[in-house]
Amino acid sequence: MHAWEQIQETIEFIEDHLNEDINIDNLAKTAMLSPFYYQRLFSRLVKKPVAEYIKLRRMAKATEALLQENQRILDIALELGFSSHEHFTRTFKDTFGMTPAEYRSNPQPLNRMTKPELLLHYTLIDEGVPLITNGIVLEVNRRQLTQPIHFIGLEKKMPVQFVEGLGTESGIDPLDTLWRNFHTKKASELLLGDDDQEIGVSYPSTDAGHFIYFAGAEVNELGTQDGYASWVLPLGDYVVCTFEAENFEALVMDALYKAQQYLFGTWLPSHKLQTEPFCAERYASHTPQTTSMEIWLKIL
Repeated sequence: MHAWEQIQETIEFIEDHLNEDINIDNLAKTAMLSPFYYQRLFSRLVKKPVAEYIKLRRMAKATEALLQENQRILDIALELGFSSHEHFTRTFKDTFGMTPAEYRSNPQPLNRMTKPELLLHYTLIDEGVPLITNGIVLEVNRRQLTQPIHFIGLEKKMPVQFVEGLGTESGIDPLDTLWRNFHTKKASELLLGDDDQEIGVSYPSTDAGHFIYFAGAEVNELGTQDGYASWVLPLGDYVVCTFEAENFEALVMDALYKAQQYLFGTWLPSHKLQTEPFCAERYASHTPQTTSMEIWLKIL
């Protein structure tokens, strides 16, 4: 068994026992490592210490449970292994900046800890061959774009730590507000329909330590409009990763993070390919019915 498989086995154990007291020594025995080396290897592969990871996964589960209003907050706390309502509330607020009661009364998308799929770092698939792992399906192909595609939308400057921590850091998702704002204006001001393809693009900012995120929809031709930004997906050769998930929330939270990690961390380096410094996420729409999307990377 490879080292990553041993760590993944303990990740699965943690996931199945979040409502229990999880002992690090027992996790180390499961991985057939000493507690010292187990914790070092876990932190290296998961990018979080074991105890911190367990806490953040409990908080991720809490955000789901709190949407079920028939459950008392105290019952949720106890089911997730907390000794009291106060301990649960303090941990939730430290993680997300709001109390469980505040979140329940005003639910909003939160950037939360995703359960890692370490095989995505060590499994190489050929072009056109689907990879199936824990609720997501992804496939990588090359495509040629013979005509540029134009988009209009809104932009937001973000710290690079947001990209580096995507899927691992917790808190309010700062890009959700941008997308909501764009969707409010899409029909009323831009006069675009629900069937117009949408795109989210991350590209470098001129300000050190930041990047620009563009959220927009396809238009027939590029124009200028006060208060809006534009983006052109240029012609050329692309690596395109298509992936699916069970629902839209899983698609844009967990699946997107895992697909990006696989592309940048495994597939591109293995194929010795370099791409231009932008990452384009293409959606059919942002409706709850959308369960698939694509990542487009232009080959240099």
